[in-house]
Amino acid sequence: MISTPEYDLSMANWHKSSYSGGSGGDCLEVADGHADIVPVRDSKVPNGPHIAFNASAWATFISAL
Repeated sequence: MISTPEYDLSMANWHKSSYSGGSGGDCLEVADGHADIVPVRDSKVPNGPHIAFNASAWATFISAL
């Protein structure tokens, strides 16, 4: 996980997985458009805090799923 204050995410394109369904449950959202990081937030609190992962670490995590 890395600190993201230097990244402006105010206009980020956040999205949930297509596997989330439409029930409004507990989902994570990720933001596109950042080559070196993957910002992640709680979909239930869109204006709340977010964390960001190094893109290669996120890819390793996703491939392990």
